[in-house]
Amino acid sequence: MKDSNSEAKSDVISGRNPVSEAIRSGRPIDKILVARGEKSGAVVGILAKARDRQIPVKEVDRAKLDYITGSSVHQGIAAFAAVKDYSSVDEIFEYAESRDESPFIVVLDEIEDPHNLGAIIRTAECAGVHGVIIPKRRSAGLSYVVGKASAGAVEYMRVARVTNIASLLDELKDRGVWIYGADMNGEDYTKCDLSGACAIVIGNEGKGISRLVRQKCDVIVSLPMKGKINSLNASVAAGILMYHAAKGR
Repeated sequence: MKDSNSEAKSDVISGRNPVSEAIRSGRPIDKILVARGEKSGAVVGILAKARDRQIPVKEVDRAKLDYITGSSVHQGIAAFAAVKDYSSVDEIFEYAESRDESPFIVVLDEIEDPHNLGAIIRTAECAGVHGVIIPKRRSAGLSYVVGKASAGAVEYMRVARVTNIASLLDELKDRGVWIYGADMNGEDYTKCDLSGACAIVIGNEGKGISRLVRQKCDVIVSLPMKGKINSLNASVAAGILMYHAAKGR
């Protein structure tokens, strides 16, 4: 049986040649980590190819690379591979059309915990959501941990990545989708009709939805808090709203 550390590392590609080949082959990659100060010609060339494919690159301490790769020979660079190809926003709309249904979309504004992302994908698949949309940066991607947390639902759910969530919301509205943002000080969610073409926006675990994203929403919906704390786990809030929408569809 694998321990938790080995499971977390199972989607990591380490070393210059393996990372370079993964990029060249077109394999879906969530992000690349490079050792701070690494300036060798081979690594610089790899990073240039990564940026051409709009793969996020982050500098980290070499000790962190050692830990993430299990102390394998990483040569100053490692990549996180996705467990599944990402879909496009158009493919999400095409899937809804193929089912003769109004688009039902979940938009995640910087959900960083892979367990939350996996749980949301799992609930989305069960609730009849046509697709989940995440940003390319400052977000968990389709890692091994996310796939495991989704209990296999990631294989059936269309997940798209976009550069800018605020711009995406403008696009969705142009395509007839009504945007519902989950945040404090909004309308009681039970009084909102989410039966038509809709997108539910769930914000970051700590910060919630960003100011600009909130401004792009057509309606802000809130869940009543009866206890002494004022917020729910992001995946729980998403699940409640998804099933409220599904009830009217």
